[in-house]
Amino acid sequence: MEALLLSFALVLLAAILISGFAHRTVLSTTVLFLVAGFALGSGVLDVVVLSPTDPTVTTVSSLALFVVLFTDGQEVGLRDLRAAWQLPGRALLLGMPITFIITAALGVWLLGFSWPEAFLVAAVLAPTDPVFASAIVGRREIPARVRHLLGVESGLNDGLALPVVLFLIAAVGGPEAEPLVLAEELGLGILVGVVVPTAVSWLVRRRVFSRTPLYAALTPIAVALIVLGICTVTHANLYLAAYAAGITIATAAPEMRDAFKDLGGQISELVKLLAVLMFGALISPSFLAEVPWTGYVFAVLLLVFARPAAVELSLIGGGLPWEERLTAAWFGPKGFASVLYGLLVLASGAPGAELMFHVIVVAIVLSIVAHSSTDVPIAGWFARREAEDRARERPEGRDAAVGGGPVDPT
Repeated sequence: MEALLLSFALVLLAAILISGFAHRTVLSTTVLFLVAGFALGSGVLDVVVLSPTDPTVTTVSSLALFVVLFTDGQEVGLRDLRAAWQLPGRALLLGMPITFIITAALGVWLLGFSWPEAFLVAAVLAPTDPVFASAIVGRREIPARVRHLLGVESGLNDGLALPVVLFLIAAVGGPEAEPLVLAEELGLGILVGVVVPTAVSWLVRRRVFSRTPLYAALTPIAVALIVLGICTVTHANLYLAAYAAGITIATAAPEMRDAFKDLGGQISELVKLLAVLMFGALISPSFLAEVPWTGYVFAVLLLVFARPAAVELSLIGGGLPWEERLTAAWFGPKGFASVLYGLLVLASGAPGAELMFHVIVVAIVLSIVAHSSTDVPIAGWFARREAEDRARERPEGRDAAVGGGPVDPT
């Protein structure tokens, strides 16, 4: 644990020092943490030696997933969804199921998975995380419709995939769980996630209470800790509770979300980077050598065919120009939630869990490298195109101001 924390601190400092340079180039700080974890891990430098079943991995993964789902849920409230739902709705309700089916079919065809195993791998790899492609979501050069589509999609698909992952883990022979018991835990988690922030929102709006700006920003942290404690005592599903709590805050108390936004984003980013470093340390050269060549083919087809084809189909008739459709179709990074869902699969002890985890790891690694290396060039392309459009319009504007026709040089 000490080696992990010191390594994380040093890599974080390095990332801070090069962040300005990385923001302007294809160098990605996320890839830096992944490569650093790999170099420090077993089989290379042996500084951070971890196994997937290590208590440190389990604890950090669980808390990190809780934090990420809690902050992701706050990205989009129900009012926001009603205001601009059409394109994200297509990506979620059409694109995500189509990607799910194509991915499962590739798993059966290339890797010999049973259909339940293939669907489990597809569910783990369904969530997307544009945080790994921050130039796309955060840069104004990218058309607002694309940024909104990717932001809403990534904010919702983590939580949508989670119940499917849990049910399929049980279906492939993971920890025995009665379907009704599992459904009860999921339902109770949602209930806790809705009731706690609703009650806190009602309390903080009472005139008898007053908050300083500092403590106003800490209110969602109190909500998260209460949710965490209740779920621990009642065995409600911790992750769905976190996700539901985030959505409830964004819907019922947007002012609470706004006060927490900067702090929450920083906390979420820190735990993500720590988990990515830890994830990299789990990937040894011998680990990669154990993946069959068909696993690498599967990962490549997932990136270049499954997601792009599904999103392109789902956006037909949506009114997006071809270049915006291609951007939305390409940027489906297999993100942080997939890392942690993959660890859940491995920890389940289900038959075939190791092979499934190996394939999931390869897909995530290739996705992080590919998407984190192409976000800046694509953002730059949109910026150049916008500049060219403005340059073409400028002479026309000057002519119109003179009198609407060409100026006679004589």
